[in-house]
Amino acid sequence: MTTAVAAPFRFFSLQVVRTRRLGPSLVRVSFAGDDLRYFHSDGRDQSLSLFLPHPGQDAPAVPIELGDGWWEGWRELPDDVRAVMRSYTLRALRRDPDEIDIDFVLHGVEPGAAVPAGPASRWASAAKAGDRVVLLGPAVADNRAIRFRPPADTGLVLIWGDDTALPAASAILESLPAGTPARVWLEVHHAEDVQDLVTEADAEVTWLVRSEGAPGALDAIRAAQLPSSSLPYAWIAGESGRVKELRRHLVRERGIDKRRVTFVGYWREGLTEEQLRERGE
Repeated sequence: MTTAVAAPFRFFSLQVVRTRRLGPSLVRVSFAGDDLRYFHSDGRDQSLSLFLPHPGQDAPAVPIELGDGWWEGWRELPDDVRAVMRSYTLRALRRDPDEIDIDFVLHGVEPGAAVPAGPASRWASAAKAGDRVVLLGPAVADNRAIRFRPPADTGLVLIWGDDTALPAASAILESLPAGTPARVWLEVHHAEDVQDLVTEADAEVTWLVRSEGAPGALDAIRAAQLPSSSLPYAWIAGESGRVKELRRHLVRERGIDKRRVTFVGYWREGLTEEQLRERGE
């Protein structure tokens, strides 16, 4: 998450242009805005900070006019005024016209949900054309918020991601050169959330559907037979606890050099992003 306005990052004022439901738990929101001509990214797992309005607000309250002092100004706003900030990854960037896609995981929006939806799920589930947001994102194509960086000698790409990492994992798969060997495990809640992925890589993709009793990520990957002759590079992202378990397995049990394992905790079970921020995580 970026907490300062400095090159290569800047604010973008955007509007929703369309939404598309991808499954019971997933919705894609497409955004446009004049500012997007300054948005540049070469990364397939580009991290972004998205600012959303509270119900009743026509735009998120972010003191952009304060420049580098925006963070302190934003924190000083009342809780019911200060824009909701959430971290997401870019799903797609298009030109002519300039648009970006962000995929949202919907939690608790269904009637009678045991755990109520958070503010981002509520916003995304009701988003419509014209809704305004603010984005803190890259103005330079190669920036520090890109994590997928396989070494040049990589002979096998390993990917695991849960619902929150699905947009980045899908974009990574699309970007792999033709014939690249890849083993991929993607975890979703419902079978209807499974997507048709496009890739020219030689990829074996395994979907782990939680509602159908699929094995956990660690069990699924531990059971996999991987070629011993190829230098692997692993990208694992999603819930922090599972990410740490998988990294330990890959490094300690599989013997993969830890420098060849990129691991990103997008969320932590039982904690909101505000709670993580207060803890400095």
